[in-house]
Amino acid sequence: MFTPFLSAALAMAAAATVQSSAAPACTGPASSTRLLVGVDNVRSSRGLIAVTLYTDVRRKFLAKRGSLYVGRVPARQGRTEVCIHVPRPGTYALAVYHDADADRSFDRTSLGLPSEGFGFSNNPPTFLGMPNFSRVRLSVPRSGTRTVVKLKYR
Repeated sequence: MFTPFLSAALAMAAAATVQSSAAPACTGPASSTRLLVGVDNVRSSRGLIAVTLYTDVRRKFLAKRGSLYVGRVPARQGRTEVCIHVPRPGTYALAVYHDADADRSFDRTSLGLPSEGFGFSNNPPTFLGMPNFSRVRLSVPRSGTRTVVKLKYR
């Protein structure tokens, strides 16, 4: 007589688990607008994926203390899903890196080249240096907007 009840409870628990794994907790100051970022080409599950959110102000992009915040989540090889709060719908820019050693800084070689995987919103080319701000501007018209950033390793 408890079997149908137990089966229903197990099914509800399984559905809740699937739902929570599909919708990761969001990082950053809470707001009603969420941006879902798929970070592709993650080489390993070591360390963290750091997603830096910038406002639509060219002079603040990649500048020291120019970002709104940096959200960090554990890295997952292949694709890491990241949910970040943005203040409101609007235009932003993202810089993403794989902090493989989890030291919370973007590591470079002695020549100043990146030693950790990195990428930007809209996946602009970076073989001649850092991208132009106009190439990384990302429209977030509503909560739940999705984007994909593909990491590059040098």
